[in-house]
Amino acid sequence: MSAAPETFGRGPSMRLMELVVAALLVGVGGVVIWGSVKVGIGWASDGPRAGYFPFYVGLLIVGSSLVTFVQAALSVDRRVFVTGPQFMPVLAVLIPSLAYVAAIGILGIYFSSMAFIGYFMWWIGKERGWLLPAIALGAPVAVYIVFERWFLVSLPKGPVELWLGL
Repeated sequence: MSAAPETFGRGPSMRLMELVVAALLVGVGGVVIWGSVKVGIGWASDGPRAGYFPFYVGLLIVGSSLVTFVQAALSVDRRVFVTGPQFMPVLAVLIPSLAYVAAIGILGIYFSSMAFIGYFMWWIGKERGWLLPAIALGAPVAVYIVFERWFLVSLPKGPVELWLGL
């Protein structure tokens, strides 16, 4: 009888990843609590102050994350979270996604989105026809119309949008 593939191999253990994520979420909850206290968590004459509800959400995040952390710390689960070959498809999406986020600050959201959508349609979707440019161009145009024109919300623009006068 062979063991499940996720039992063996090299890579971080499930236990380690649960500990890391739980610790990060304790930090996130702590930031929420700190920010809530800063703006006020009490009750004012006109109702709850701005930090009232976020404070309790932060407490729930910290509490549940601490429970998860303790459970993981006491766990004997030594299964591998992910092996190198399993992680490669994740990196194949993660790296272009990080590049997209970085490109927004340089090129603006519309041009970056066009390139990002077009790249993934071409690379993952294997799209080669007229649909690729139609969606890659159409989606940012639709977002521009909805946010910039209808809702009057300005999104980050880069040199291409400025050159086009948007």
